[in-house]
Amino acid sequence: MNSSVYLINSTNLASVLGVSNATVGAWIKTGKILPEKKDSVYSYFDSKKLPFPEIKMMNESSWEKEEKIIPARKYNSIELFAGAGGLALGLHEAGFNQILMNEFDHDAAETLRKNFKDSNVVEGDVHNVDFSPYKGKIDFLSGGFPCQAFSYAGNQRGFDDARGTLFFELARAIKETQPKVFLGENVKGLLSHDNGWTFKVISGVIDELGYYLVPPRVLKAVMYKVPQKRERIFLVGIKKDFADKVKFHWPSPYYRVLTLEDAFYKGELYNCDVPKSDGQKYPKRKAEILSKVPEGGDWRDLPENLQKEYMKGSYNLPGGKTGMARRLSLDEPSLTLTCAPAQKQTERCHPTETRPLTIREYARIQTFPDTWNFSGSLSSQYKQIGNAVPVNLAKAMGHSLIRLLNDIEEII
Repeated sequence: MNSSVYLINSTNLASVLGVSNATVGAWIKTGKILPEKKDSVYSYFDSKKLPFPEIKMMNESSWEKEEKIIPARKYNSIELFAGAGGLALGLHEAGFNQILMNEFDHDAAETLRKNFKDSNVVEGDVHNVDFSPYKGKIDFLSGGFPCQAFSYAGNQRGFDDARGTLFFELARAIKETQPKVFLGENVKGLLSHDNGWTFKVISGVIDELGYYLVPPRVLKAVMYKVPQKRERIFLVGIKKDFADKVKFHWPSPYYRVLTLEDAFYKGELYNCDVPKSDGQKYPKRKAEILSKVPEGGDWRDLPENLQKEYMKGSYNLPGGKTGMARRLSLDEPSLTLTCAPAQKQTERCHPTETRPLTIREYARIQTFPDTWNFSGSLSSQYKQIGNAVPVNLAKAMGHSLIRLLNDIEEII
């Protein structure tokens, strides 16, 4: 627990609470929350005086205590859809011993081989991987399965309804290996996908496999020592043999919000400034226009003639379109990284230089270490990083999962 006073700015407060900046502004006007000070951009609040459960959790965090959780013994694990290794690395740092990682994309598989030198990386289609030899040999299985449409609404056939989707391959791996615990990870929209049918099928399959599904949660990465506004849903399944005898404890949040300043410069997150690395370049005219956008601003901060030139047909469309011509701010976390740093609808311009974010800047926003090397072309590396689970978020989940497995060890 951190006892020092922490001032949180209005935009970062909005990120933690999942509300708009306008909502926070309205709370200030009505006196619901009172700032300690203001500048030309933000209002600043003493976190100890804010009446929100999310902030209370940060103030009373057990982050440091949970970081000290270690495995009671070696816990072997398998990961599907491993990508560039964000989830795998976080879980490894928490104490898991990955004995197999599967990844379809060649460049991502090469990234895994480069960095997990002693691990068994199985490259190729997960449909062709036989997991049955690992039955009884692993304790834990994880995977961030891509969420394809479940096109069987109304049939209610459980495991059969999941066939043809990549979730089915995760389910098949669970069925073949019988881990004590598993972790599924996905976009936050999974719960509402196809009017809730997708999640209903997934829940039914998990029950059919003999596992209790902990009520899932959407975790905001910004609360877990990640300088990025990214949200992911986590599904934790516990074998029914143990589920009524143990309890899963979700990870405590970090005590403060980290920003791009933390990502790019020496300090709490990294022990040196971000290394130089390759990155995409803007075309000349785009760079000229974006150079006129202030830090933290977007297309609305441009003169009207440049707004129309840059936005083209989008200029007259409804909505805020705040991702267009967007320049990030050093005082805030990054917006969610995409698979490319310079897409027109989701621009992520560097805060103080007029250019896209570099590979190492992208990687730091996802809390990869500077020693983590990515394989493939520039666009492939951006895609791998953009698709990853933030390492520090994965590590926080990993400590909670190790704690769960330790508790199971005590009862078997």
